[in-house]
Amino acid sequence: MSHSQAGVNRRQLLKASAAAAAAAVIPSGRGALGASAQASAVKGRLKQSVCRWCYGKMSLEDLCRGAKEIGLKSVELLSENEWSVPAQFGLTCAVANGPTTIPRGFNRVEHHDEFVKESERLLPLVKQAGIPNMIVFSGNRDGQDDREGVRNCVAGLKRITPLAEQLGVTIVMELLNSKVDHKDYQCDRTAWGVAVVQGVGSPRFKLLYDIYHMQIMEGDVIRTIRDHLAHIGHFHTGGVPGRAEIDESQELNYRAICLAIAEGGFEGYVGQEFIPKRDPLTSLRQAAGVCDV
Repeated sequence: MSHSQAGVNRRQLLKASAAAAAAAVIPSGRGALGASAQASAVKGRLKQSVCRWCYGKMSLEDLCRGAKEIGLKSVELLSENEWSVPAQFGLTCAVANGPTTIPRGFNRVEHHDEFVKESERLLPLVKQAGIPNMIVFSGNRDGQDDREGVRNCVAGLKRITPLAEQLGVTIVMELLNSKVDHKDYQCDRTAWGVAVVQGVGSPRFKLLYDIYHMQIMEGDVIRTIRDHLAHIGHFHTGGVPGRAEIDESQELNYRAICLAIAEGGFEGYVGQEFIPKRDPLTSLRQAAGVCDV
């Protein structure tokens, strides 16, 4: 089974923050979270999800149970052996791990045959599991010209989008920052990702717009989302700086951002992808409330 390095890298990051998270627990209903942390299940216009890797100290079953209670619709970034778990709690997995890794992706022609073969295996299984999206990555530049990277990604992705179209599964390429977290990653600006989407020219290939990453790389988040919402299939959150809670301690106004997403008619998922520094489910409930527009 191909195992996405997205989950591996993210779990490694989690280990570094686990001790701080355990030491900084705030009991439910107290401290900085206030009343918003105790809000009832979300009911707004956006379907919300949560990324599994941020909660590595919690079993997948416990995370699903908590997400369901909060009112989320999905637990995502799961590998093949985990896909069936959210359904046991009335949830879906909004994004399945795909055939690539963050540093090794579709920007290298020599990897295409491998990724196409694995995608042809995975996509029917993703469809069977009722999962709407499968994640892929561009890979690192390693000295490659950005125009060549676009051409190579387009060529490789065009080999798998016909099957994705047939099955009704959307392939999403994640935008990541190359400044702080993923040095040398190529799909690190919205314009570059949009060029790939336009080159592929398929309704079943879009961007995963990670708000945390694009704030670090570009800023101007709301205008960018409004201008390119048609090219975006999924969103991720995260507090800037540090990828902690999306509360008053960080620089983004997530309520305004989510209002812009909802007002644009977005029908996909917004995945909570921050690393809790306090009690995990209390922080998740608060974030769901912030994004419940």
